Amino acid sequence: LSAYRKGIFPWYSGEQPILWWSPHPRCVLMPDELNVRRSLKKNMRNKDLFFSMNQAFKKVMSACAGPRRDGVGTWITPEMKEAYLKLHKLGYAHSAEVWENGMVVGGLYGLAIGKVFFGESMFSRRADASKVALACLSKRLKSAGFRIIDCQVSSSHLHSLGAKDIQRSDFIDLLNLYTPESTQPFIWNYPQVRVNDFYFEQA
Repeated sequence: LSAYRKGIFPWYSGEQPILWWSPHPRCVLMPDELNVRRSLKKNMRNKDLFFSMNQAFKKVMSACAGPRRDGVGTWITPEMKEAYLKLHKLGYAHSAEVWENGMVVGGLYGLAIGKVFFGESMFSRRADASKVALACLSKRLKSAGFRIIDCQVSSSHLHSLGAKDIQRSDFIDLLNLYTPESTQPFIWNYPQVRVNDFYFEQA
């Protein structure tokens, strides 16, 4: 947790020693700057999609650790799974899930410290499922007073949602400002709710 507060996170593959990273620039998403495009909104109105939080943390981690289309190996080793499961039990690590027909089809997990959510990894088993998870999570975090979602490394996928790259020094300044602060009372264990109802109809 101390490393995260300083903008450092682990990222390595199974055959490597533990490597710690602090990218420059840093990709961040401000919850109140989320950009949901028309095509994503259309997917989010699918009545078969449901959103939840902390209902399938192990499943999300396992899915994120699975084989990727680009063939790149995963850094989520059994040791890292065990470490994040401990953080989950301690109330620091959390997951957001998207469900379809009773199956988890997309999601992400990360750590919450102060008013910052440090995103770790995401996955999709249907079109835009991880984007739906991030959009719904952003709405929940915004309502609780979170100020930053750390996306670590930039991608077109993240930029399409409104994420932006900032200087590493500026990111550290934001961490120093927001990680010590407490948020509004927040319930992480959030049962399944239809995405359309949650995102478009709830205040």
